[in-house]
Amino acid sequence: MGRALRSGQLHEQLLPKRIALPVFASDALSSVAYAPQEILVILSLAGVSFYAYSPWIAAAVVVVMLTVVASYRQNVHAYPSGGGDYEVATTNLGKNAGLTVASALLVDYVLTVAVSVANGVDYVGATIPIVGQHKPAVAIAIVVLLTVVNLRGIRESGVAFAVPTYAFMIGVLLLIAVGGFRLLVLGDELHAPSAGFTIRPEQTDLTAFAAAFLILRAFSTGCAALTGVEAISNGVPAFRKPKSKNAATTLLMMGLVAITMFGGIIALGLASGVKVAEPSVVARDLMRPDGTPVGPDYYQQPIISQVADAVFGGGSLPFVLISAVTALILFLAANTAFNGFPVLGSILAQDRYLPRQLHTRGDRLAFSNGIIILAAGACLLLWGFNADVSRLLNLYIVGVFVSFTLSQTGMVIHWTRHLRTERDLRLRHQMHRSRVINFFGAVMTGLVLIVVLLTKFMVGAWIVVIAMPILFLMMKGIRRHYDNVAAELEIDEDYEPAMLPARNHAIVLISKIHKPTMRALAYARATRPSSLEAVTVGVEGEEARQLQEEWERRGIPVPLKMLDSPYREITQPILDYVKTLRRRSPRDVVTVFIPEYVVGHWWEHLLHNQSALRLKARLLFKPGVMVTSVPWQLHSSDRLTGRREPPAPGAVRRPGQVKDDGIRTS
Repeated sequence: MGRALRSGQLHEQLLPKRIALPVFASDALSSVAYAPQEILVILSLAGVSFYAYSPWIAAAVVVVMLTVVASYRQNVHAYPSGGGDYEVATTNLGKNAGLTVASALLVDYVLTVAVSVANGVDYVGATIPIVGQHKPAVAIAIVVLLTVVNLRGIRESGVAFAVPTYAFMIGVLLLIAVGGFRLLVLGDELHAPSAGFTIRPEQTDLTAFAAAFLILRAFSTGCAALTGVEAISNGVPAFRKPKSKNAATTLLMMGLVAITMFGGIIALGLASGVKVAEPSVVARDLMRPDGTPVGPDYYQQPIISQVADAVFGGGSLPFVLISAVTALILFLAANTAFNGFPVLGSILAQDRYLPRQLHTRGDRLAFSNGIIILAAGACLLLWGFNADVSRLLNLYIVGVFVSFTLSQTGMVIHWTRHLRTERDLRLRHQMHRSRVINFFGAVMTGLVLIVVLLTKFMVGAWIVVIAMPILFLMMKGIRRHYDNVAAELEIDEDYEPAMLPARNHAIVLISKIHKPTMRALAYARATRPSSLEAVTVGVEGEEARQLQEEWERRGIPVPLKMLDSPYREITQPILDYVKTLRRRSPRDVVTVFIPEYVVGHWWEHLLHNQSALRLKARLLFKPGVMVTSVPWQLHSSDRLTGRREPPAPGAVRRPGQVKDDGIRTS
C-alpha cells in the first residue's frame, strides 16, 4: 500500500493535534449523529408523550461524558505509554482485570466499525435510495475502503480524514447556531419532515417500574455518545512531543465539541418536532397526519437530516452538505477503531496474550495484521446483522463501560499508592484532586454499566457478555502456550550441550533415475555422511526390477535399497525403515534427502511433489531425523526468475534491492 518506510522513519508518522483530533476523536464526535436519535427511538416505544423525558436523559448523558473526559485526562498524564485502560487495569488491579478490559475493548472496537459504517449508510440512503436497499453490501465495501486507507499508514489516513471531520464539526455547529438563532432570536417555528406524524405506542399502560426501565434503557442507549473517549489514552504514543500534554488537550477539545453537538442536536430535534420509530416497526407504528401508517415504502430520515431539513429546507445546498459530511464522518468514525484496535493488539501480542504477528509493523509502519483482523470482524457483523444500527447498538457500549469502570477504579488505586510515598504538598494536592475525579468517574461509569446490562441484556447484549469471556479465555490460553514453549526451550543451569551424534546415516529417496535423482545423490555425497544409501519403494515388481538393472548398469557408486510394499503404499514403508535405523542405533541421526521439483504455475503443484509433501509432514515428527529438500528447477520456473519477493507483513522492501542471485529488482 505504498512505498515501504524504514523503521527509523517512525517519528515522521507522529501526529500534531490538528491531525490527531480527526484520527482519534471521529468516533466520539460522530456519535452525536445516532445517540440522540436512539434516545428518541427507545422512548417512542411508549409513544410521543415520553419524548418529554429526553432533555433530562440528555443532561444525564452530558454529565457522564464530562466526568469521563475529565477522568481520562488523568489517565493520559499518568500512563503515556499507550496501554490505556489495559495498562491501567493490569498495573493496579492485576492481570485478569487487564485481560477483562482488553477483551471488552477488542469487542467494542469491532462494534465501533460496524455501527459507524452502518449508520453512515443510513445517511447516504437518505439521499440515494438504492444505497438504503443494499445496506450490507455498501457497508462492507466502505469497510474495505477504510482498510486500504489505513494500511497506507496512520499519518496518511489522518490527513485524508481531517477535512471531512472538520467539515462535519463546522457543519453541525453551524446548524445548531442557525437553528438556535431562528428559534431564540427570530422566533421562527421549525418543522421537521416528520413533525406532523404520530407514533403508535408499542407499550401502553406502563407501570412506574416499566416506565423507569424504559427511561433507563433510553439513557443507556444515549451513552453511546461516550464511545471513543478511551481511544486517545490508547494512542498517546502517536502524538508529537510533549505527548501527554497534546493528548490531554485533544481530549478536552473533543469532549467540549461533542457535548455541544450532542445537546444542540437533541434540542433542535425536539423543537422541530422530529418523530422517529424503531426501524423494524416504522412502517406500521409511524402514523401520517391523516392517521394512516407510513407503509413499507417510507424511508425514515436520520435525526440530523430532519433537523437540517427544518433549519435550511429539504433539498437545499446546506441540507445536502450536512447530510453528506454526516455520512462521511460516520464512515470515518470507524477510523478511531482502526487506530485503537491494532495498537492494543500489538501491546497484547508483546505481552504474549495474542499471536506475535499482531506486534509486527507492516511496510507503512502500521500494524497491518491488526487492521485486517478488525476489518474482517466488522464485515462479519455487518453481514450477520444486516447493517441494522438499532440491532448493532444493542451489542454496543457494554464493552466500553466495562473498560471505563475498571480503568477508573485502577486510577483510584494508582493515586492512593502514590500518595503513600509523595511528600510534596503541591503534588499531593494534585493527586487528591485527580483521585476524586477518577473515583467519581468510576462510580458514574459503574452505574451506567449496571443500567446497560439490565436494560440491554435480553435485546442483544448477551452476545457481548458471552464473547468477552471467550476472548478472555483464548488470550489466557495463548499466554499459557507461549509460557510452556518458553519453559521447554529455556537453557537452565543444569543444561548440558547436546552430544554430537555418533554417526550420520544419510538416505536419498528416489523413484526413478533422472537428473533430480543424480543431483540429490551428488549433494548427499558432498555432505560426507557416515553412510549413504539410496532408497526406493518397489510398488510394481517389473518397474522395481528395471530400476535395479539400470542402477547397476550405470554404475552409480551408492548402494540401492529396495523396500517392499505389498499394499502399494509409499509413505509407510519409508517411515518404517527410518524407524528401524533409529531403533538400531539411537545415537545416530538419519538425514533424508528428498528431490523436489520447482515449478512456475500454481496448477503444477497439484501434479508434482505430493509424495514429498506427505513424507516431510510425517518425518518432521520423528526425533533424530533431519529432512533436506534438494530442488530441481523445471523450465516453467524460469518465468519467476528475478521476480520481486511476495509481500509479507513487516518486510521492508527497498527499491532497487539486489538479490542473492545478482538480479536487480525495482
